Amino acid sequence: MLNRRQFQTKIVQLALGASAGPLLARSPKFEPTWPSLETHRVPAWFEDAKLGIFIHWGLYSVPAWATPSGELGKVTADQWFANNPYAEWYLNTLRITDSPTYKHHVETYGKDFDYYRFAETFNEQNKKWQPDQWAALFQKTGARYVVLTTKHHDGFRLWPSNVNNPQVPRERVTAKRDLVGELTSAVRGHGMKMGTYYSGGLDWTFTSEPIRTMPDLMARVPQSIEYARYADAHWRELIERYQPCVMWNDISYPKAGEIPALFAEYYNTVPEGVINNRFGVKFADYTTPEYAKYDKIMQQKWEACRGLGFSFGYNQVEGPEQVIAPDKLVALFVDIVSNNGNLLLNIGPKPDGSISAIQLDRLHKLGEWLAVNGEGIFGSRPWDRAKAESGATEVRFTQKDDALYVFFLKGGAGKSLLVPGVAGGPETKARILGNPLELAVSSGEGQTGLLLTPKGDAALPESLALTLKITPLPRA
Repeated sequence: MLNRRQFQTKIVQLALGASAGPLLARSPKFEPTWPSLETHRVPAWFEDAKLGIFIHWGLYSVPAWATPSGELGKVTADQWFANNPYAEWYLNTLRITDSPTYKHHVETYGKDFDYYRFAETFNEQNKKWQPDQWAALFQKTGARYVVLTTKHHDGFRLWPSNVNNPQVPRERVTAKRDLVGELTSAVRGHGMKMGTYYSGGLDWTFTSEPIRTMPDLMARVPQSIEYARYADAHWRELIERYQPCVMWNDISYPKAGEIPALFAEYYNTVPEGVINNRFGVKFADYTTPEYAKYDKIMQQKWEACRGLGFSFGYNQVEGPEQVIAPDKLVALFVDIVSNNGNLLLNIGPKPDGSISAIQLDRLHKLGEWLAVNGEGIFGSRPWDRAKAESGATEVRFTQKDDALYVFFLKGGAGKSLLVPGVAGGPETKARILGNPLELAVSSGEGQTGLLLTPKGDAALPESLALTLKITPLPRA
């Protein structure tokens, strides 16, 4: 006999379709103890995926305003919160009364306009949203998984939660559509995996004090039993209803939260799920540098997350000068993958679900590049080193099966390509992905490496990052 929780889970899974994943774990495997949880291994799908789409969408998408002061890490800590470029932090920046956001809000909406009144506009506007269009776009971009902000720091939920917020009325903090469920069905219908972001460390419905400094950040994590049970109940609800492939928590978690129990329940429900490192405990399947990356091959799986611009939420103020250029986006992505990372690339939709032209442009260009060069990305693993330099050109490496993939990131390729520090032999073959051009393979003159020269008078093709496939896998 199924208990009530198992029965509800099975019904939801059947409604989502067979692609939702395993219906129920056949038998509990993980116990709510750290030794048991530490036996979990990162599943192959996450190792292979390389590219995920992050989505910040909520009430902050209505004002869609922040000072484009700079990327995280490039603005001094004492200036960051009052001039926060993250549009999704609108409410916190609004609470800082000497901030540009406060001035903008008063001039645009009036001093007494309450932030949570944006729910009316958001709920009305998202009636136009078509989740299948998103899923088709993400699939065409090349993403293998998607992570949606189910509740950001403002406490607004994108699913019809049965867990009541003890601080504010339900209608002020709950979307009328099941945005999480609808996107989950669409994403899985297009063959991708679906994960859920949840702000466990911050919920501004539980505090009215703004965050002005970095010490304030952790001091504002609610530590009441009331909030801990509220967050626990939300995570359990998300796990039961949607079986996310990723538990993507943010900032931290209340100390009274039942973290080991939540993790065990999650793994027993979604055996191939993964948990990020933002619960405030030592255990995690992977780490999540933000607007940053590791510059060496990491043994532990990791995932770099960032927006296309300076903000995660949609910011109407951002223009081309704030949005990463296509060549830099591809170079960043390849560099991350070469060092054993994934890229969780964020989009910030408008309230009606539409995506700005400049964000669409970047997704399309990345997708076009991956359609040609994805063979060297998806399912690959780091080689014995990640990078080298070939003249003015930066080079990155990955390997898969019996092949080495070499990415030339920037600088003129010239009339030949030198793969530095790579030894070949009579059997060595090389080709450019997506191009029938024949290459002659020889030893580099005056330096160690493979010299690849187009046969005849053919020119090397232009690309955001030219990719070579060398077989068999050569020696370093």
